[in-house]
Amino acid sequence: MSTKVAVVIGANKGIGFAIVRGLCKRFNGTVYLTSRDEERGKIAVETLKNEGLNPSYHQLDITNKKSVESFRDYIKTKYEGIDILINNAAIAFKQNATEPVAVQAEQTLYVNFFSLTSTCEILFPIVKNGGRVINVSSSAGHLSRIPSENLRNKLKDSKLTLPELIALMQKYVDDAKQGIQAEEWGNSSYAVSKVGVTALTKVQQRMLSDRDIKVNAVHPGYVDTDMTSHKGVLTIDEGASAPLFLALDAPDSVRGQYVWNDCKIVSWDE
Repeated sequence: MSTKVAVVIGANKGIGFAIVRGLCKRFNGTVYLTSRDEERGKIAVETLKNEGLNPSYHQLDITNKKSVESFRDYIKTKYEGIDILINNAAIAFKQNATEPVAVQAEQTLYVNFFSLTSTCEILFPIVKNGGRVINVSSSAGHLSRIPSENLRNKLKDSKLTLPELIALMQKYVDDAKQGIQAEEWGNSSYAVSKVGVTALTKVQQRMLSDRDIKVNAVHPGYVDTDMTSHKGVLTIDEGASAPLFLALDAPDSVRGQYVWNDCKIVSWDE
């Protein structure tokens, strides 16, 4: 009997760390905690081992294609594939950040959307039939965060293709570089990136229609993490509850959905 494998990307702290903790307690298989920084990742693994849990570790930097390919090859060699893939890695500039909007747009979209997209393209071929993919989005990933009705209609189009979505996200970066993004896109690169993640989730589910793979996006809640400058009201374990629900407990009929931190499906485009 083959070993089941769960992978959490961006997991050395915060919500990702708590997701690994929850999987280690309930998932009947091997749980991989991955992180860009190997030292921090191994410290996180040791922390969980001191709690009596037993995660495995592998370095993984979604902004480095070779790192993702190396991880894919490692999993292919050691296992039959991935059963649960949780895409949690992301960045956010602080509200008082001094970097120009163009820099914030390019860096935020590069990590949160473009690197996530390329990582999925590399890893999806080894996600097993019956597998589950959870893209960690945000309340900021709701379509209502985009002011332009024309853009909203394009993003929610049920025939939107991956190349078209990538082109739309690149247009935001280009508009930000010209300083003309606010009227159509709003003023938050983080929100645009997470709207992109939610839209990507729906596109991916359509692309995987011939395989039994469930892809969902999740808003984990306003969580006390570095990303929220510890202003969040939820603990990291509370923030992990909805991602864990999608990974372990959601009915197979939940596909291509936008799920709130109370585990309820939310309409993305209304």
